[in-house]
Order: sequence, then C-alpha cells, then structure tokens
Amino acid sequence: LLGLLDLEKVTVNDLMIPRNEIEGIDLDDELEVIVEQLRTTSHTRLPVYRDDVNQIEGVVHMRQIARLLTQGRLTKENLRQACMEPYFVPESTPLSTQLVNFQKEKRRIGVVVDEYGEVIGIVTLEDILEEIVGDFNDLDSLDNPDIQAQEDGSFVIDGSANLRELNKSLGWQLPCDGPKTLNGLVTEALEQ
Repeated sequence: LLGLLDLEKVTVNDLMIPRNEIEGIDLDDELEVIVEQLRTTSHTRLPVYRDDVNQIEGVVHMRQIARLLTQGRLTKENLRQACMEPYFVPESTPLSTQLVNFQKEKRRIGVVVDEYGEVIGIVTLEDILEEIVGDFNDLDSLDNPDIQAQEDGSFVIDGSANLRELNKSLGWQLPCDGPKTLNGLVTEALEQ
C-alpha cells in the first residue's frame, strides 16, 4: 500500500535501468554475435539499435526471435522488421502516470529520454509493479550483485548501485531526492 502512495512522488528517472546497463541488440554487430546474444539473454524484450542506443530502431520480443530462429529466417533485416516501434518516455514522468500510459499504449517497456531527446535508460512495467508490491521473485533480499556482505557485518557495495535498491535490500533510508547512485551520493557529500 505504501508503494501506491509513492507513485506520485517517484519518477521514471528514479526507477529506470540506466543507459550504461541497457542490454540491447546492435544491428552493426556480426549476425553470429547477435544470435549468441539473443540465445543467452534473460530478457523477453530487447531494444534494437544501430551503433549507439540513441539510434534505436525498435524493441523486439523474444517470441518473434524464437519464431525466426526455428524457421531459419533470422537475418538482420528480419530482426529489424520484427521490432515494434520504440515507445519513448520523458524522464520526469511520475510512475502513476507511466503505469496508466503503459496500459493505454499496451506496452511493457519504454525508452527513457531526457529533455534533449537523448536516451538515458529504459523502464519496464515490471519495474513499476515491483515498486508497488515488491520483488516478484522469492530470492534472498541480499541476492543483489551490487552488495557483498562481509563476515564482520559490513558491506562492500558497488558505487553504481541504485540508492532505492540499496534502501530496499538493506532496510536503509538513504536520501533518494538527489543523486540516484551511491557514487553520486558520496560525491555530493564530499563536495559539501
């Protein structure tokens, strides 16, 4: 219930998967590299782009890929044609609005852009739903690759760790209204 109350205050930018962590298909890669990436991904939908994420051509569903692979028809052109048009989302969109927009547009993934139209991340319907009800999986809360528990009770945490995820995983209350990552929070604190 508290997750629902938070939806007005939290924006897509707070929850998105940042650009440097986007897993996508680069059509400029060799077909063999693309096929291997498609076979090993854990995602059901992937952005497809040329050379750079800002040159996004669409989003492909793995169901379409499976069909092309089993028919022996996977080519770069067929992959591009199997894509849905990208659905762009402004970074300042409140989660409550985005939840409604996903439903209205019948989409499950959005490409997050800044005020200049630069791709800065992606957000999924699952990310928003997990923000409301918690994780869908039953994994240990410390099963987060960014957090390494130490024998002395301390933690070694990757600087790129998202503050909201740290708060959830560790029960902390780090401020989330400024920087989004631990690096950003530490840098901000050192500058003061």
